[in-house]
Amino acid sequence: MINFRFITNIIGKLLFVESAFLILCIIVALIYGENDLMAFIYSSIITLGVGSLMTFTVKVKDRVLAKKDGYFIVTCTWIIFTIFGCLPYLFGGTIPSVVDAIFETMSGFTTTGSSVIDNVETLPHATLFWRSLTQWMGGMGIIVLLLAILPGLGIEGRDLFVAEVPGPTHDKFTATFRSTARRMWYLYISLTAAQVILLLLGDMDLFDAICHSFTTMATGGYSTKQASIAYWDSAYIQYVIIIFMFIAGTNFGLLYVMLHGKLRKLFHDEEFKLYLYITLGASAIIAIVLFLNGYANLELSIRESIFQVVAILTTTGFVTANYLLWPPLTGAIIFALLFIGACAGSTSGGLKCIRLNLLFKNSFIEMKRIIHPNGIINVKYNGKSVHPNIMTGVMGFFILYIFIFAISSLIMSLFTQDIVTACSAAISSMSNVGPGFGGIGPMDNFANLHDFAKIFLSILMMVGRLEIFTVLVLFSKIFWKK
Repeated sequence: MINFRFITNIIGKLLFVESAFLILCIIVALIYGENDLMAFIYSSIITLGVGSLMTFTVKVKDRVLAKKDGYFIVTCTWIIFTIFGCLPYLFGGTIPSVVDAIFETMSGFTTTGSSVIDNVETLPHATLFWRSLTQWMGGMGIIVLLLAILPGLGIEGRDLFVAEVPGPTHDKFTATFRSTARRMWYLYISLTAAQVILLLLGDMDLFDAICHSFTTMATGGYSTKQASIAYWDSAYIQYVIIIFMFIAGTNFGLLYVMLHGKLRKLFHDEEFKLYLYITLGASAIIAIVLFLNGYANLELSIRESIFQVVAILTTTGFVTANYLLWPPLTGAIIFALLFIGACAGSTSGGLKCIRLNLLFKNSFIEMKRIIHPNGIINVKYNGKSVHPNIMTGVMGFFILYIFIFAISSLIMSLFTQDIVTACSAAISSMSNVGPGFGGIGPMDNFANLHDFAKIFLSILMMVGRLEIFTVLVLFSKIFWKK
């Protein structure tokens, strides 16, 4: 059975971590002297109090986690973090509706970036900082953070790591899972710091630079400005964010290897090459279409196209232009990018390039098998044969992904005025992108949706962030059997 006592103990420790991040916001509130100070004080006290009760009052006899426990604890952690994470919005009155506060918080932790706030600039600095911080925590993963900072937890963490880190493979690091988690977070923090420095060299102040670095590396997309990155109208800032969005969409294991002198391995990785080709190909087509239609000069057409392609492909969701006003072909390309996502082992959502790679290869292999029915032909990735179990998992994930998208689109059509808005809301939430089409386009938000639709999309965000199986397996009968 599920080891509820040990799971309660672990979640209690995680609430200590969330409380520590809330205390950072208290410091920000003190610096700016704004009226959300008490909201964060109350939130941190409640979070710390509940965490203490869960940690110190529950006696743990068995400190062993089974595979079932791994999936259960990951899903519960994301739900509980969202519940406590929405407290500052409620106590501060910035988002008085419970449903809206849950939606905004879940969108933050899952790095989706969908929002119900109409005028972001009116929010206090500490609240803006918390929005960005939720995305930064969720980008690399809450459980991965736990494994990195609590070495004395008493668990190896393999099942927790696999249940939370997106993508079908986790073999880019060769160390233990705890060591891997620690290295991922070191790299994550270092890249965030580097982006802060580069943004400071532009027109951004320190606060905006920190917040946008948080949400860029998390591929989240929350901004401190209602107009997002378009507010600055700076080519330099856009190029810096393009570079770091692309980096954040790359497998962090590959980045770690590359920084240790093995640059060749990066460009020999099939998933990275597909990721690069899709980025360059989609950007080139959109740039040409924009330029030929007189959208702007060549440099601006190239910059706008690259920015939006990278923002959507990496599921970051920043915007510099209203792409709904662009020619129809560009809209079709951007809509397709909503499904794809970047690399496995990155902070992005979506199907992931590695799955597309394997699916296409398997399709061509099936044609070869028709011609050579007695031949033994295997799908290969990076020169190595792919185990049939991995291919089964990839195909199962793809079918389930498309099925959930179709059902979710039908459900959302009950609460939207057109099917375009319904479909884009569903896939944008599943892929953790943020902006979509129709009534939830780049210059709009989700504030006008029905409360049921917001709760449904919140669940969809979590299902997408945890790669479907982690959540859905909890609803199977066999999961709860001994």
